[in-house]
Amino acid sequence: MGRLSGKVAIITGAAMGMGASEGKLFAKEGAKVIATDVRIEPLNQVVKEIKENGGEAVAIKQNVTSEEGWKSVIEEAVKLYGKVDVLVNNAGVSSPKTIANMEMDEWNKILDIDLNGCVIGMKYVIPEMKKAGGGSIINISSIGGIVGMAGTSPYTAAKGALRVLSKSAAVEYGKDKIRVNSLHPGIVVTPMTEPTMKDALTYYKTYTQLPYFGEPEDIAYGALFLASDESRFMTGSELVIDGGWTAL
Repeated sequence: MGRLSGKVAIITGAAMGMGASEGKLFAKEGAKVIATDVRIEPLNQVVKEIKENGGEAVAIKQNVTSEEGWKSVIEEAVKLYGKVDVLVNNAGVSSPKTIANMEMDEWNKILDIDLNGCVIGMKYVIPEMKKAGGGSIINISSIGGIVGMAGTSPYTAAKGALRVLSKSAAVEYGKDKIRVNSLHPGIVVTPMTEPTMKDALTYYKTYTQLPYFGEPEDIAYGALFLASDESRFMTGSELVIDGGWTAL
């Protein structure tokens, strides 16, 4: 307990799945959590649960593709708690499309949320982290940001770019004690992945070396490590939590 005591953390996509687990765990470990999502009703439920368990959190409706929305979230965090120590860029979407059968509008939408939304968040949170004397940015990428995956071209393009962007940001802002790392989940059972699980179950089981898939909590504990001072000498790195998928 207390691994994030005194820290202020913004977590996007926190209404369900990995983001919700991250918010609950961070609060349990002492962080003040600014939980954001476009889905406000389930987000409110997550924050309610955090508070009922003795944690501190606020819910803010946010579209991560909006610069004004990002400015508002960060301003609110600073107004409430005086600083921002941690940013978890968790919000994301996917689509079962290959290059030849996708529409460009769909391509642009996925890159706008999964990549550009993270870029905007970093752009506006970095000045606040400088004021605070440092911070940790955790970009939730994917195994699809490391190896090729069939049928998810826009998603893997965004996640691969996010991986390398994290390295560039780590180089740019290391002198400011701002750490930037990417986290790469494998197959994790969440509301976003469940619709595809049935059709791709054999494929997923073939590549996952452990005899089970991940749960949101498995990723949340990795994010907790990256957010905490335990990872103070870690930046520009990938933390892979994939059940052995990329070991092949």
